[in-house]
Amino acid sequence: MACFNKFGSTLRQSISASSAMSAQSSMFNAIRCMSSKLFIGGLSYGTDDRSLKDAFTCYGEVTEARVITDRETGRSRGFGFVNFSCDEHASSALSAMDGQELNGRNIRVSYAQERGPRSGFGGNYGGDRGSNDQF
Repeated sequence: MACFNKFGSTLRQSISASSAMSAQSSMFNAIRCMSSKLFIGGLSYGTDDRSLKDAFTCYGEVTEARVITDRETGRSRGFGFVNFSCDEHASSALSAMDGQELNGRNIRVSYAQERGPRSGFGGNYGGDRGSNDQF
């Protein structure tokens, strides 16, 4: 509930901005910064879910930490995600950990971006192929 209250107050502040353009920009940034999910890039291949979680727990309650692995090989793809129970904890972790060393590599930390819907089986089958296709 506290997150919704903060969102409402941030939204009200954004709407009261002097111009429509700056209000839209402020509102977008406020919504983007309300995320409690962080993207962690530049991970060493030796980093696993447990060590990723351990590195971020000092900033707040981590609900999930996941290193993304290749489907075929099972090897780390060098990035992962950390979910916090509260957006304030995520914000402090981002500020403190971006550019810091973890398992011998300097990591990049940013707010995770929501992906759009995925279609098909990974290819652009049946989509717009350009003007050079002849059938």
